[in-house]
Amino acid sequence: MKVKDFERIQEKIFCYDHPSGLKAFVIPKKGYNKKYATFATYYGSVNNTFIIPGQKNETHVPDGIAHFLEHKLFEQEDGSVMDKFSKLGSEPNAYTSFTQTVYLFSCTDYFEENFRLLIDYVQHPYLTDESVEKEKGIIGQEIKMYEDNADWRVFFNLLDALYVNHPVKIDIAGTIDSISKITKETLLLCYNTFYHPSNMIILVVGDVEPQSVFNMVEKGIEHKDNPGKIESIFPDEPKHHNKRVVEKKLAVSMPQFQMGIKDNSNVFGYDLLKRKVAIEIILSMLMGKSSKLYNELYDEGLINQTFGSEVMLEGLYGFSAWGGQSNEPVRVYERINETLEKTKKEGLDKESFARIKNAHEGRFIRSLNSPENISHNFIPLYFKGADYFDHAKVYEELTFSDTEEIFHSHFELEPALSVIWPVK
Repeated sequence: MKVKDFERIQEKIFCYDHPSGLKAFVIPKKGYNKKYATFATYYGSVNNTFIIPGQKNETHVPDGIAHFLEHKLFEQEDGSVMDKFSKLGSEPNAYTSFTQTVYLFSCTDYFEENFRLLIDYVQHPYLTDESVEKEKGIIGQEIKMYEDNADWRVFFNLLDALYVNHPVKIDIAGTIDSISKITKETLLLCYNTFYHPSNMIILVVGDVEPQSVFNMVEKGIEHKDNPGKIESIFPDEPKHHNKRVVEKKLAVSMPQFQMGIKDNSNVFGYDLLKRKVAIEIILSMLMGKSSKLYNELYDEGLINQTFGSEVMLEGLYGFSAWGGQSNEPVRVYERINETLEKTKKEGLDKESFARIKNAHEGRFIRSLNSPENISHNFIPLYFKGADYFDHAKVYEELTFSDTEEIFHSHFELEPALSVIWPVK
C-alpha cells in the first residue's frame, strides 16, 4: 500500500496494486456518512476497433456495444443486481461514456456487503442469446427516446460538425441498426478484452479503513495473467471541422444551440489537466456569468440562464462547447465570434484572469466535500494519466502567459454551430 499526500488541500490517496494489474484507490473522508464506491474499466463507446493482446489483426465490433454490455451486467442468473443492492439499502448505478464504463453504488450502512457485491457481479457476466435479443428492444427504445431529446441531439449534432471521422461523433448507445448486429459472442469478446483487471480500477471515497478495502479487493478480484496492452485503433482525423453548421427541427418551445471548437493538442497527463483548466478559465473570462459578453447577451434577451460551457479533453481528441436556449442563436453565434476575434487581437484581460482563476480554485476546493464529485472526476482523469487532486498544483502554477498561449492554440478554428429549431 502506498500513500500520496496532497498537503496543500489536506487530502490523501491510498493506493494498492493487485497482482492481476488492477489498481485500487481509497480516499478517506473521516466523519462522512456516505460511502461511494466505483469499479471502472477504460472502455467506452469510441473503442470499437482494436487489436486484442496477442493478436495481429484488427477486431471491429458494432457501435453501442460498450453501453449494451453495461446494461447486461446488471442481469445475473439468480436475478437482478439492482434488487440485491436495494435489499442492502444502497443506491447502485452505472454509466458508459466515450472512454469508460463505470459501475458504482453509494451507501451509509452495510458497506462491506455492498462492496463485495460490486466486485462480484462486474466480474461475472451472465449472457444468453435470449436475453441479448430482449435487450435490443429495450435499448432500441432508449435510442429512439434520445433521438427526440433536444439536449442530447443538439450536442451530438455539434460533435458531427466538429469531427469528420472520429467515433466520438457516434451516439454512445449506437443506432438501431448497429445494435441489431450485437450477439452474445461479440459481447463476451469485448468483455474478455476490456474487462480484464489490468484495464480497470476501483475507487472508494468515504469514511472507510483503506487496508480493509484492499483486503476485500485482494480476496475478491480473480487473479488473471496480464495479457498485455489493448491497442485501440482510431481513424485519421483532420484538424479542420467537419461542418460549420448543423440544423435540425424538433418539438421544442425555444431554439437550442451549441457552439464548439475541436482541440488538436493530443496532450496527456498533467499537461492535459493544465490545458483543460486553462480553457475552462478562458471560457469563464469570455462568456461566463460575470463576463461583459454574457451580461450584454442576457440583458438583450439573446440568452437565458441555460447558457453554459464545458471542456472535454481525452488525449487523442478533445473539444470545448458552449450554448443554451436562444430565440436568435445565429446572432449569438456572431456576437461570440466577434468577441473571440477581438480577444485574439487585443489579448486576454490580466485582472479578469486572476479573479476567475481564484473563483475556479474555490469551486475545486468546495468539490472536495462531495465523495460523488471526487469519484466522477477522478476516474476519467486517472485513465488519461492525470490526478484530480493535482488541480491544486495547476491553480498554483498556471500563469497568465500560459493561458494566453493555450487560448491562441485552442481557438485557432472558427467555432462550429449546432441548432435545434422548433417545428412550426
